[in-house]
Amino acid sequence: MKDQPSSDQSRRSFITKIAKSAAVAAAGTTLIPAVSQAQREELLSLPQYTANDNIQVALIGAGGMGNADASTAMTIPGMKIVAACDLYDPRLEQAKKKYGADIFTTRDYNEILSRKDIDAVIVATPDHWHKDITIDALNAGKAVYCEKPMVHDITEGNAVIAAQSKNKGIVQVGSQGVSSLGNEKARQLYEAGAIGTLNYAEGFWARNTPGGAWQYDMPAEASPANNLDWKRFLKNYPDRPYDPKRFFRWRCFQDYGTGVSGDLFVHLFSSLHYIVSSNGPEKIMATGGLRYWKDGRDVPDVLLGMFDYPEAGKHPAFNLSLRVNFVDGTADSNYLRLVGNEGSMTVEWDKVTLTKNYSYPAENYAQVLKQRQYAPDYDRKKMNPPDATVFKAQDGYKGAHFDHFYNWARGIRGGVPTIEDATFGYRAAAPALLCNDSYFQGKTIRWDPSKMKLNT
Repeated sequence: MKDQPSSDQSRRSFITKIAKSAAVAAAGTTLIPAVSQAQREELLSLPQYTANDNIQVALIGAGGMGNADASTAMTIPGMKIVAACDLYDPRLEQAKKKYGADIFTTRDYNEILSRKDIDAVIVATPDHWHKDITIDALNAGKAVYCEKPMVHDITEGNAVIAAQSKNKGIVQVGSQGVSSLGNEKARQLYEAGAIGTLNYAEGFWARNTPGGAWQYDMPAEASPANNLDWKRFLKNYPDRPYDPKRFFRWRCFQDYGTGVSGDLFVHLFSSLHYIVSSNGPEKIMATGGLRYWKDGRDVPDVLLGMFDYPEAGKHPAFNLSLRVNFVDGTADSNYLRLVGNEGSMTVEWDKVTLTKNYSYPAENYAQVLKQRQYAPDYDRKKMNPPDATVFKAQDGYKGAHFDHFYNWARGIRGGVPTIEDATFGYRAAAPALLCNDSYFQGKTIRWDPSKMKLNT
């Protein structure tokens, strides 16, 4: 990277030292495990990053979520924003003010991918561009952080997985809750049997603020003749006259977004799949409607999904219900609740609330009465256990977003695999996308979560 002299040479020198050390290990030392010649050659072929390197990151899609991602990336030691791409020029001007006047800016993401001084990209474009940019970035040797959902259509996921595999690329899909302390604690509790046998899960997400209902600002000065690339935005979707709602409020339209399911259900799928080590559901059903936000959008603002999960390695067969409400008149809220035969837990990104069922089985209760030291006609009260145990993150916790980017950075540096690679990301996106298909087609969808294909 450019802040070290002869970047490629320094990286190759670094990994060559590792390979040579491994060869010494094969000769007798026990400090480093031996590796084969093929493994040494593979190590030499991969880009490497020392602890003192900057990971130089380009932001592709400099809107609200993209800037939130880039701002988080800047807080990770050794990560630096060096370029930005967007189809609306004022966003590029703002990027220069925020990340440095010397950063490279462009409307064409291919100019980003062709640069040798860029190691990684954040893909925070509208959903219909996720697949192409992610694959092109992997083919260009870049690490990728792709906002959720990873793909726009159910047919696109396997191509992203193949590109990651072919290039041995680093992919992190942006459902940041997966990396949170809350998800981590919930997984520990689940695997320890804290709720017994899982039989049901439910999730809910409400948004009632104007911005939360995708009512994003539409600058009056924006126009294709002046400062934005409308034709490139449309991609291969139907050509039409410039419509600021479609450009700035793209989540409201099926051509470019994935509705409330792709925006929010996907977070709940990601967390659930991580906690119980699941590949996903095999049966998807949805209903809902456009109840309030009749502003030209063509996706529902209330969506209810029902999902059947088959038995798998770490979980029995169970049912899941999810709800999103953009007409909520109370306050923003969300939760994921897992219910077992011995209790339940409600999972948030910085808190887990565990509630246990302490009732005695009916056949054992008579024996319990006999063992009391008091006469059975004396209804002596007992000490109740706590209704719930709450696990909360310590003060100063940097949050799920930081954790997710920290994990991505370690993956780029070769420390650990990313927690949400392309396969995980597709398995979280698939039921969200199929939920939309079920709603619009008015039918139940069958899915093979292991083979990642439709069952017809």
